[in-house]
Amino acid sequence: MGTWGTVTIVTADSSASADVAESALETWHHVDRLLSNWKESSELSRVNREAAVDTVETDRELAFVLGRALEISDASGGAFDVTVEPLVRLWGFLGGTPHVPAAREIDETRDGIGWQKVWLDPPSHRVAFASPGLKVDLGGIAKGYGVDLAYGVLREAGVSGMADLSGNIRTLGTPPGRDAWVVGIRDPRDRLPYFAKLTLGEAAMATSGQYEQFVAQDGREYGHILDPRTGWPAEGLLSVTVLAPTATDADAWATALFVLGPERAREVAKQDPNLAVVLVEDGRHAAKHEANAAGGTSAKDDAEVPSDVVWVEADVAPRFELVEGTDFLEVREF
Repeated sequence: MGTWGTVTIVTADSSASADVAESALETWHHVDRLLSNWKESSELSRVNREAAVDTVETDRELAFVLGRALEISDASGGAFDVTVEPLVRLWGFLGGTPHVPAAREIDETRDGIGWQKVWLDPPSHRVAFASPGLKVDLGGIAKGYGVDLAYGVLREAGVSGMADLSGNIRTLGTPPGRDAWVVGIRDPRDRLPYFAKLTLGEAAMATSGQYEQFVAQDGREYGHILDPRTGWPAEGLLSVTVLAPTATDADAWATALFVLGPERAREVAKQDPNLAVVLVEDGRHAAKHEANAAGGTSAKDDAEVPSDVVWVEADVAPRFELVEGTDFLEVREF
């Protein structure tokens, strides 16, 4: 999956838990072999090659993950779209050199995608695509699914631990000497390693941000999280952290809310009792939105960079804590 991961196990005898650690790690290799679109030999790559030609029967697990991805694509109004792969490839973020495509290319590619063009029959695990060139990208949900599998290994072994795959996290039990796990939220501007801490019981969490991949052109940075509805990178948010019942859902919703933007993301999070979020909004975007809402222009001097705004949902607030040295952030509860 082109990323890193760690499995932490609480044990009095590390050698006795080695098999558990290996089993948890193997779940990630398994998911990589099954759901990666970086590997031509993966089951997902086979489906992407064949499903536009004819209906194909696929693996039970792929059908499950694809089914959940389609459900969240629908629930998010297409902000999360499992068919975004051709757009990601066009921008060079998948198997190419990142660059800004021509607007015409973006429009043409966008018109050819759409989660509604994927047909899935869950009982038979059969899949078909309604248009040629359509491809599925499970990169926004597969890592979360891998974390859920690793969590299952730890639970079956009866140990406390934490599975962390590129910021997709699920915790079990408690760490040594503590009542709960404490997890840092990465600073999306990399001013600090992390800007806040979340105290977690047994929970699933995911963070999406534009800090890992971007392309710079004409003095502007374009992030790798694309809005499938426009074909262009999502704007307004710097990072989204989601707590959800499963890491699979947290992973997908972190991307969906990032694309929806600060205002709509807050509305969706408040409406869904299964989601709890921390959003980091770009300070310039927040200032511009407030000025527009007031019917005027921003009072901020152009040379002054407004503080980024951290939106903390009320359900998360008791477990949220800023670290020292974050005076460049403004925290608001919603």
